Amino acid sequence: MKRIDTEGITYLQPLDGTDQWYYSIDFPDGDMYEAEELHAMGREITGTRLLLVHYLDGEIIEPIKRKKGLCLGRPLFCDGRICFLGVHFREGIIHVFEYDPQARRLNEPVLVPLREVENCYNLMLHNSPLTLSRQPGNGTFEILWPERKTYSIDVRESFFLREGSRLYFNIWYEDPDYREETIVRDAETGEIIETLKGDLFLMPNGEIWHVG
Repeated sequence: MKRIDTEGITYLQPLDGTDQWYYSIDFPDGDMYEAEELHAMGREITGTRLLLVHYLDGEIIEPIKRKKGLCLGRPLFCDGRICFLGVHFREGIIHVFEYDPQARRLNEPVLVPLREVENCYNLMLHNSPLTLSRQPGNGTFEILWPERKTYSIDVRESFFLREGSRLYFNIWYEDPDYREETIVRDAETGEIIETLKGDLFLMPNGEIWHVG
C-alpha cells in the first residue's frame, strides 16, 4: 500500500485532461463566491491549500503556498500545463496560474483586475485554449480572458468547453421527461451552429467524446 501524505486532506480527484496527475484541495472559506462574501463582511480569508499528486510515483507538489486572502480554484490540464485560478480579495486581483510539470516551475501568472467582474459567482477556467469565464445565471455567458466577449444564452445552458472557434454548452429539458442536449455556438457571434443529441465527456487523455 502506498501512503500519500496530504497533511489532512483526505481525498484525491483526477485532473481533467490527463491521466498523470491528481489533486487535493481544501476550501476553509468556501468556494470563491462564498469567500468573496466573507471578505465583503470584513472577514479575513484563510486561503486555499492545493496539492498536485503525480501518478504513478505519488510525488506531492504544492505549486503555491497557502496565503491569507488568496482563494484558489480547482486545477485543469491544458497544453501541457496544470492551470488554476486564484483570487486575492485584499489585493483585488484575479490570477491565472500555469504550473509546468516538466520543469517543476510555476510561471508568472496572468493578472486580471477583480473590479472587471461583477462578482466571482461561477468564475472558472476552461480549455482549450485556456479561457477565463463567468456564467452569472441570468442568461449570459462571459469570457473575461484572453479576450472579452458576452453571449446571450438560455438560462438552462451551462458552458462545458471551447474547442477552437466552437463553444459547447449543455442544456436540459423537461418536456415532460428530463433530457439533455449539447448546443454548439460560434465563438465569434454566439449563434447556434448545431445541436447534438446526448452529452460530451472530457477523457483522461484529453480527447472529447460525444456520447449519444
